[in-house]
Amino acid sequence: MEDHFVGPDGLIRRSHPRPRPPAATGDGAEGAAPWAQRDAQTGRDEAASSPVDPIGHGWMNDVLRASRVLIVDDEESNLVVLEAILEDAGYDNVLCCSDATQTFDLYASFQPDVIMLDLHMSRMDGLGVLEGLNAVSGGDYLPVLIITGDSSQEARERALMAGARDFVAKPFTNNELLLRIKNLLETRQLYLTVRKQNQFLEDRIAQRAQELEDAKVEIIERLAKAAEFRDDETGKHTGRVGNLCARIGESLELPEAQIDLMRQAAPLHDVGKIGIPDRILQKPDRLSIDEFEIMKRHTAIGSSLLSGSVSRTLRLAQRIALTHHERWDGTGYEGIVGENIPLSGRIAAVADVYDALVHRRPYKEAWPADQALAEIEGQAGVQFDPAVVRAFLDLPEIIDLR
Repeated sequence: MEDHFVGPDGLIRRSHPRPRPPAATGDGAEGAAPWAQRDAQTGRDEAASSPVDPIGHGWMNDVLRASRVLIVDDEESNLVVLEAILEDAGYDNVLCCSDATQTFDLYASFQPDVIMLDLHMSRMDGLGVLEGLNAVSGGDYLPVLIITGDSSQEARERALMAGARDFVAKPFTNNELLLRIKNLLETRQLYLTVRKQNQFLEDRIAQRAQELEDAKVEIIERLAKAAEFRDDETGKHTGRVGNLCARIGESLELPEAQIDLMRQAAPLHDVGKIGIPDRILQKPDRLSIDEFEIMKRHTAIGSSLLSGSVSRTLRLAQRIALTHHERWDGTGYEGIVGENIPLSGRIAAVADVYDALVHRRPYKEAWPADQALAEIEGQAGVQFDPAVVRAFLDLPEIIDLR
């Protein structure tokens, strides 16, 4: 083992490139592990004399040869021989470890595709390693091949029950070892291929679901804009209300996901106006009692348009459309009182009224910002939720206007 040394980390390292070992002259050849089986007549390694190609020929060759193999054994001579067998067979990524307690750190850093594990070791036995691997692998399929001189039925059963995928008892032939490694790696690669394909399908499903969600929202938003153009010359009221609702949500310290939903859903608050006649929407004077009753229907119309959806955005939009004209004192369209009004409706009520006040409408000119803010503040506890009004007035952009 002149060309190997044990580092302070317990890993077996090569001091210079390892030449191909010469054929042994007998079972007791110096440097050979006692369990490395030789051909009885020639004294040569069974793998060297056999016509069998343990890796095989086919499309998986390159994949298998690039597979990462971790060997864990507290006998350094065993590690050197096992590494030689694997590298002679063409495996490029082989790492040896003589300290079993380091297996878990190596699992995370080296990410092996297969582990060759001795069963009986001094600092931690193979069963302890298997139990630890089960805990850190997170359900990942990691084949472990047990290599041991203990060929008892009890040892096999305990190893297999602990999570080992295969078992090789010493002595064994090189070809047997390589074929078992090949079989385990092929299963590992199939597992990784299936997992990758499943992830691809999950991503495609999620992408398609998002596309459908976006399409639903876009259709409704276009309906909202179509309705808004009839009583808002710019057609930007809905977007401004959505953004202001999100800002109020931030001031109230709502969860980020809820804020994003508010930003998307609130622009649909007046979608029901698509069912209100132009003669009422565009009337330049105050509405009569009968006309106002017709106008009030836009909340129910909007709620009906948006109801029954599985989309979280559209379900929230439905609540906002129905309740954004409710009043804190219970004198709103549906007569809902105080905190019985959904928070989303209470937020949208403030945002909708403020934006309507400071922009021109067919029936009114735009109010100065300070006058509009005074109106909002004066309606706290009457028309609006006082907590929502405070959150609105505490916004930096609103403070600058006062």
